[in-house]
Amino acid sequence: MKKLLVSIKLEMEVPDDWILEKTADGADVLNMGNGSFLDMSFEPLVTDDKSGTWTDNYDDEFANLVLDMVRSEETEMKLMLS
Repeated sequence: MKKLLVSIKLEMEVPDDWILEKTADGADVLNMGNGSFLDMSFEPLVTDDKSGTWTDNYDDEFANLVLDMVRSEETEMKLMLS
């Protein structure tokens, strides 16, 4: 098998009242208020046409197959003042 390395850097503008917190496991999540939290993570998207619409509409068997291929995932979040 080959090794695939995917690097994703995402920059977002979020409301000033969102707060960066850590879960009990030490993962970074955003507290959006009202008991809602946001996690940014890897999610596979598929399509039958590479120039078409991409979707997460696949069965659990496919999702598990892809996720079982992941050997490590690292996500770091930082809130920065503009």
